[in-house]
Amino acid sequence: MSLLDNESIPRRQMTLFFMIDKSGSMDGSKIGSVNDAIENVLPIIGEISDENPDAEIRVAALEFSTDTRWLYDEPKEGKDFIWQKVTAEGLTSLGEACRELNKKLSRSNGFMSSPSGCYAPAIILLSDGGPTDDFEGGLAQLKNNKWFKSAIKIAIAIGDDCDMDVLKQFTGSLEAVIKVHNIDALKKMIRIIAVTSSQIGSKSSSANDETKQREVEKQITEAAKDVAGAESAAAPEPAKSDSYDEWD
Repeated sequence: MSLLDNESIPRRQMTLFFMIDKSGSMDGSKIGSVNDAIENVLPIIGEISDENPDAEIRVAALEFSTDTRWLYDEPKEGKDFIWQKVTAEGLTSLGEACRELNKKLSRSNGFMSSPSGCYAPAIILLSDGGPTDDFEGGLAQLKNNKWFKSAIKIAIAIGDDCDMDVLKQFTGSLEAVIKVHNIDALKKMIRIIAVTSSQIGSKSSSANDETKQREVEKQITEAAKDVAGAESAAAPEPAKSDSYDEWD
């Protein structure tokens, strides 16, 4: 009998990153919905990981306002990730968040150092406004990162006041940006995007990273059509004369 018959083959790691805008404008129902949605999707991510013979999915979360903070100092499995409620206050230091993400997207002193190897990560950015710091400088640094280049990148624009050009720059295309206008849509799309990105990002296949990005974009765009108050940023604007937002 081969020794391999009694040993499990190590699985590669795929990290799902949440980048969470917790600036003051997110206070109230917006940050409350983010907390609720991510806390409830973590067990699902854990199940997807447990059922995947090729990849172990781990979760990392970075909150940013005036400062930045990782909720844990290393990625954790969904079942082990005890969600810490994020509270909203301060400015929107998205440029600094990009620099902080860049540090962790590395094998040396970063989150991409799994002994069994890593798949390209999936990164979900949630924001309701525009950056108040040097976003261009932070993003330029991040765009030179090889892991970021190959990552699945999706942004959720929370409300009418979100800077769509900034989110487009981050993800690389408007097709990768989903707009949400109410609590229910925000919760549903966080779940849909997190699950879809985890399933596709952890695939062991010959598909290249660009193909995975397009596959995620296609699936979440279709899903958004069935969620009231959500749409792809690349879709035509809804025919409404006033604000589409309903956060009360």
